Amino acid sequence: MALTDSNVLKLAPEPGTPAYRSAPHNIEAEQSLLGAILVNNDAFYRVSDFLEPKHYFEPLHQTIYETAASLIRMGKIATPVTLKTFLPADTDVGGMTIGQYLARLAAEATTIINAQDYGRTIYDLALRRDLIGIGEDMVNVAYDAPVDFAPRAQIEDAERRLYELAESGRYDGGFQKFSQALAVAVDLAAKAFQRDGKLSGISTGMRDLDTKMGGLQHSDLIIVAGRPGMGKTSLATNIAYNVAQAYVPELQADGTMKAANGGVIGFFSCEMSADQLATRIVAERTGVPSSHIRRGGISEADFEKIREVSIELQSLPFYVDATGGLSIAQLMARARRLKRQKGLDLLVIDYIQLLSGSGKRSDNRVQEITEITTSLKALAKELNVPVIALSQLSRQVESRDDKRPQLSDLRESGSIEQDADVVLFVYREEYYLAMKEPRPGTPEHEKWQLDMSLAHGKAEVIIGKQRHGPTGTVDLAFEASVTRFGDLAPDSQLPVRSGNDY
Repeated sequence: MALTDSNVLKLAPEPGTPAYRSAPHNIEAEQSLLGAILVNNDAFYRVSDFLEPKHYFEPLHQTIYETAASLIRMGKIATPVTLKTFLPADTDVGGMTIGQYLARLAAEATTIINAQDYGRTIYDLALRRDLIGIGEDMVNVAYDAPVDFAPRAQIEDAERRLYELAESGRYDGGFQKFSQALAVAVDLAAKAFQRDGKLSGISTGMRDLDTKMGGLQHSDLIIVAGRPGMGKTSLATNIAYNVAQAYVPELQADGTMKAANGGVIGFFSCEMSADQLATRIVAERTGVPSSHIRRGGISEADFEKIREVSIELQSLPFYVDATGGLSIAQLMARARRLKRQKGLDLLVIDYIQLLSGSGKRSDNRVQEITEITTSLKALAKELNVPVIALSQLSRQVESRDDKRPQLSDLRESGSIEQDADVVLFVYREEYYLAMKEPRPGTPEHEKWQLDMSLAHGKAEVIIGKQRHGPTGTVDLAFEASVTRFGDLAPDSQLPVRSGNDY
């Protein structure tokens, strides 16, 4: 019953003539699936999560599937009788009319039990055809590349197309119906309603921050900024650990894995080495100060804690790239590769100012930062994951009496502020107070002790910008010795500290 294969006159090739290879396809699988859908419309819902009309090889089958899908989604019945009125009546299918062909599809259909297997076969073959297209393009461009088109640029373009093919089966972009975007929005709302904490995004693991932000939203560029010593790296590390620790994978209809909770972490540590980052996380989990771990000043009990936590951490979906001097193009290529090979739900970059722009040297640092932030926002949308990028603040913060940062304090702030969906500032009053201790025994020293007791163990995360929600300040607990952020206990539960503690 095949449309093409059985009706093609097969001629024996001349000796020495290379065999013709048609694009991978399976007409029988397409016919069987369409027949199953026409007999029982429930078969459509077994494949609709991943199978689209463009995945069919035969153009007529694309039209039949798309028309049937439209009818079923509108709550109508898709049968050979209802379907033929929406298809060209003069279509000739191997000597059959369109009505006869639809009736034959339904008559020879198998049960819907195999519908998902047929759908996967059609989908996989469509991906193979797309792979052939990408491969042919790579070969042709490599042969006829313009003089100014660097091989690395072709590699990055090929990786981008392969990633997008692996993720969604499309690499050409273009318009989509608003109804598709609406369906995604409703799906996000439903998932948020079902998820613990009622969050639409990924939980940071910090209650008050989640309440203010709704979690980390997919495709958002989140800037975490602060002066040195404020703890911006610690906050990003804590959030990354919390997300990885909460990871629960879920099998999708198309056979891929997706995070039902938490997620897979990609951490670009441009400042610290991978072992320094690991030491921070171990200190945060064990409560043993990282300075003690590095110097070996730990007890046997401490070492046992470190050993237990290390075993736990080994199983986390947490991937670190500590390569220094990365360009934004290299970072994007590595992020795509990680998502394709291991999965990716949250990307962290520590920090923006340590990245470089494209290979062309630019003496204008503001222009280079603009390229970096614009690319990071594009990467967040492309990978559909939240991207947390750390940023330094300018020194003008130190010249003010109130050292709480503002948007204007962002270094090369124009592009960072413009491209970011969320800007978080980390501020610790305790850090600045500790550097201004008056002479002991004076009234000023007593007031200083009181101020220190109020500020001790506290940090502020100032939401300076948020496209999808309110701005404001979230108070968090902070343990400097182990670089750990957490929820602040209610005032009634806080221990009372005396001035002798300082």
